[in-house]
Amino acid sequence: MVDVWFQPLVWVDYRLALLFTLIFPLFILIWAAFSQVEAIQRLMILYWRVASLLMISLYLMIPGWSIAFVTIFLARILIPISLWFWVDINDEIKDLPGSGVKMALMSWRWAITLYCTLGAIATLPFLSCTFSAGAMDSNFCQVWLRAPWQYQATIHPNLTAGFIGFLGMVGLVVYVIYLAYFLLFRLGKQGRSALEQ
Repeated sequence: MVDVWFQPLVWVDYRLALLFTLIFPLFILIWAAFSQVEAIQRLMILYWRVASLLMISLYLMIPGWSIAFVTIFLARILIPISLWFWVDINDEIKDLPGSGVKMALMSWRWAITLYCTLGAIATLPFLSCTFSAGAMDSNFCQVWLRAPWQYQATIHPNLTAGFIGFLGMVGLVVYVIYLAYFLLFRLGKQGRSALEQ
């Protein structure tokens, strides 16, 4: 496989994704749980539900399934929406007294919004990997598969790429069903309130 000029940028993106979408939010969730700040806990649980699409995308990339480029793009759009969408949680967080966990949440929320927005824009050219015949065989698209292959070699060395892709596809089906249920039924009923009525 021939290296492409933007390969270092792809690796930087994966490292930033690890930091912004896994390490920081896990730290904030644990901190909010120990501090017993319910509004932040609820927001972070909602974040994890939406952000699971990133892990699904990683599993779809391991066998080289091109739909992963669409799911990554959608995840980068849905994550910021999920963090700012809920009026009741936003009001509760705004009314919280100043604290370290609140400051950490607000800083991370703005940072991940910027990261996801720029990432979605940068991902646009790679949507061609999904919609162009034979594009997945090009270095342009395969550069994105190297980190998922390394993840498989480290975390799932005994599983085949096809089985991991199957797990990703099952996860995607469940995700789409849940998202459709939310959009078609719950959103109309409860609006932008995170609490079920």
